[in-house]
Amino acid sequence: MSDAHAANSAGSAPDPARISVILATDCGSTTTKAIMIERTADGFRQTYRGEAPTTVEEPFADVTVGVTNSVSEIAELSGRKLVADDGTIIRRTSPDDPNGCDIYISTSSAGGGLQMMVAGVVKQMTAESAKRAALGAGAIVMDTIAANDKRRPHEQIQRIRELRPDMVLISGGTDGGNTTQVVQLAELIAPAKPRPRFGGEYRLPIIFAGNRDARPAVESVFEGPGFDLSVVDNLRPTMEQENLGPARDRIHDVFLEHVMAHAPGYDKLMTWTDAAIMPTPGAVGDILQTIAKRQGINAVGVDIGGATTDVFSVFDGVFNRTVSANLGMSYSISNVCAEAGMDRILRWVHLDMDERELRNRVKNKMIRPTTIPQTLEALVFEQAVAREALRLAYQQHKEFATTLKGVQQQRTVGDVFSQQAGGQSLVDNMRLDLLVASGGVLSHAPRMSQTALMLIDSFEPEGFTSLAKDSIFMMPHLGVLAGVHEQAAMEVFERDCLIVLGACVAAKGEGKPGKACFRFEISGGGLSEKGQMAVGELRRFPLAPGATATVEVQPERGFDLGGGPGKAVSREVRGGTVGLVLDARGRPLSLPEQTSERRASLRRWFEAMDLYPA
Repeated sequence: MSDAHAANSAGSAPDPARISVILATDCGSTTTKAIMIERTADGFRQTYRGEAPTTVEEPFADVTVGVTNSVSEIAELSGRKLVADDGTIIRRTSPDDPNGCDIYISTSSAGGGLQMMVAGVVKQMTAESAKRAALGAGAIVMDTIAANDKRRPHEQIQRIRELRPDMVLISGGTDGGNTTQVVQLAELIAPAKPRPRFGGEYRLPIIFAGNRDARPAVESVFEGPGFDLSVVDNLRPTMEQENLGPARDRIHDVFLEHVMAHAPGYDKLMTWTDAAIMPTPGAVGDILQTIAKRQGINAVGVDIGGATTDVFSVFDGVFNRTVSANLGMSYSISNVCAEAGMDRILRWVHLDMDERELRNRVKNKMIRPTTIPQTLEALVFEQAVAREALRLAYQQHKEFATTLKGVQQQRTVGDVFSQQAGGQSLVDNMRLDLLVASGGVLSHAPRMSQTALMLIDSFEPEGFTSLAKDSIFMMPHLGVLAGVHEQAAMEVFERDCLIVLGACVAAKGEGKPGKACFRFEISGGGLSEKGQMAVGELRRFPLAPGATATVEVQPERGFDLGGGPGKAVSREVRGGTVGLVLDARGRPLSLPEQTSERRASLRRWFEAMDLYPA
């Protein structure tokens, strides 16, 4: 280890006031992405970026090779020496030192990321809380074992052995309640002796976050060789309370101590970093939570990849994440077509296309996942598939991000007709303030308006919603940075990470196409417009990035824009690269059944958004 690095070993980051040069990497499954952030006269800005193939597999089998290669690219671009002769990351010795960085941090999803199995007594209650804790920590949940999941014990044992998880989270029972069933869960997992992916001498981490009265019995079940048991506070100490923090924190610790330590080269990488390495999705969730908290807003983020689609949400400070493991744009594209149905995908296509040719296109994408559309038809079809993948992933997220199930709610005479039962979705599109997109098909669409309309069509925001996209997928880097230097993370997020697409004003309700939906008046930001939107109409107004305008809307009876059915609303909106979009197509969004009518509608919408210019 170099002297410069020894002064700043992992976990001993310098005082934030002294940090001026920040280096961050994200080790993905295929690509390692590095960025440099520097303090300028204008605050912290992202200045250089580099990338290189991830080297966690043979022939290198050392993740630090890819890290060094990506950082070397930044060194060439910046003229700043960042890699020492021994291969480590150089730290600056003084504020005037032209080489090195003040702090180096990293995230990772290489080698399949963090793969977990969760278990709970009741699938819809404690097992679901365990799943929420694991997903929030950035894990992929391989399966959920529950006493009532309708599988026989030998089937559950076989499933545990097949999956080979990195760790297991067990929950169940409220504090002071019955201990029998949660102990039986532990007795089911212990004999299965699941062997982890990395093999060798490895003690499988078990995290117990259940009834505290069951701890002694659970400890005796896992006291033999092959297991490393951690005990944390109960996920559901009472039926009305969910306490995910201690379990999530322990998952992060175990991820570093066990999983990362056994992955090729990570033991070395951990000695280089100044903060704990985080799973990439966990870091994305952290930055979204930081934004929502600082700005006092409700936010939804999506990352659509080749194999999976992650959806993150923060509503009233409650964070949720879901992974749709079979919805993606390359490896999982055939699953999207199967789950949505080709007819639902083709409803977003305004051109004549041969269905057989499209099926061949889907198969080619699976064989050659890195290919990108070469023709207009290929682009239109890919974006149609993306709409359905995003719609399905968001639907799954809304079904998972719910209030606690099994909770007895007290009612008064006054609210007996309005009170909702436990298990209602926390996601409310009318209260959604910010919708953030990332992932190839969204981030790299040829036109910003295409990204904006894919978001609007698939997420169906209601009322007033800001739309944005992650410019170069630096949210993971900023998520881990937020824990070390929140100011720097926020400044870079707002100035360099987010590309603000604009604002969407959409009416909730249904009506006959052509009938009046709402009247509008726009003033400010170079705009002075007033008029009426008919049901089925979509319009776009140029509102430049940084500009603001006041939008006043008066919906017709039966339509809601945030103030209630038929009630006027006035809000200030922020411009972006796309501008201001007024959407009177109604919610839920429905397309005409007849092919010719539907294509005519699509053409009008696409022209209004200048989606596919001739």
